[in-house]
Amino acid sequence: MKIWIDLDNTPHVPFFKPIIRELEKRGHEVVLTARDAFQVCELAERMGLECKRVGHHYGKNRFLKLVGLGWRSAQLFPFLMREKPALSLSHGSRAQLLLSNLMGVPTVMIMDYEHAQTPLLLRPRWEIVPEVMAQERLHCKSRERVRAYNGIKEDVYAPQFKPDAALMKELGLNGKDIIITVRPPANEAHYHNPESEAFFNEFMNRLHATPGVKAVLLPRNKSQEAQIRSGNPEWFTAQKVVIPKRAVDGLNLLWHSDLVVSGGGTMNREAAALGIPVYSIFRGKIGAVDRQLAREGRLVLIEKLSDIHEKITFERRQRDPTKQVAKRQALDEILHHLQEILKKDCTNGIDLPATRRLPKVLVANE
Repeated sequence: MKIWIDLDNTPHVPFFKPIIRELEKRGHEVVLTARDAFQVCELAERMGLECKRVGHHYGKNRFLKLVGLGWRSAQLFPFLMREKPALSLSHGSRAQLLLSNLMGVPTVMIMDYEHAQTPLLLRPRWEIVPEVMAQERLHCKSRERVRAYNGIKEDVYAPQFKPDAALMKELGLNGKDIIITVRPPANEAHYHNPESEAFFNEFMNRLHATPGVKAVLLPRNKSQEAQIRSGNPEWFTAQKVVIPKRAVDGLNLLWHSDLVVSGGGTMNREAAALGIPVYSIFRGKIGAVDRQLAREGRLVLIEKLSDIHEKITFERRQRDPTKQVAKRQALDEILHHLQEILKKDCTNGIDLPATRRLPKVLVANE
């Protein structure tokens, strides 16, 4: 079957790469589009994924977001009509969901944050989520079409990671300092809370005042980078803070870091998957996945300004390049669910090759 995947945000690229590989091994054809935003296209090219660039980001203005959603859906229409996919698959691409729902193409949304806004026309026909989210209020049109997998989405690709020390040389880091990867809050997202920015500024000021510490800062776009540079030029003196000149392998950067401080979700969970100390300055509604990671001690939630100084520890981390991240079931279970959905919703009686037998499918309303 032909499956259309829309890469809407940077984390979708490493997440979907192993899924694409395994779908193609099973005989399916995968066609890709990508939104030209947040270095999505650059990262996809670096990872060897061929995709058609369609649309861009329209900023934080709600009206422009709505206009941009409709316009990008219209831009995707010729691609949909040419390719005629049996299934539309994404990790929350609103434009793909809107267009596919209007055109009657079955949609699957893999999602790990239950508080994202999904109006009626943006709700997926099927939804695949981590088990910890299965009983939450989700986005799918029917609870009977919710499927769950063991672990978190970062478990899909973290086990395949191999460190490459060349990145540190590229960034001008010599290994003598404590290295902190920092991700600013998503200040253009609909769920943004200004308190996150206060936490970010407080942390960066602490970092700037602490000797023997350097940061690799990962702004979400050029606009945010310009705002940070113009508002706080002192942070960048003496190479105290480095911003990569190109898209980098996020897992590789995290592995070479001693700790991570981030206002986003994916980078926090990538660090947790690799066993790296991580502190979340995200101040929107905390999702079930992050609450579970916090209970397990794999993620520290920063909940008030004083936590910046009291909870975040600047310590060097021992790195063992021979230690592998434990392989988890997430990838196999997601593929199992996709295969089941293709058979139920998209095949019209065509017998598809079966995937390896997996444990009983977990349905959200069981």
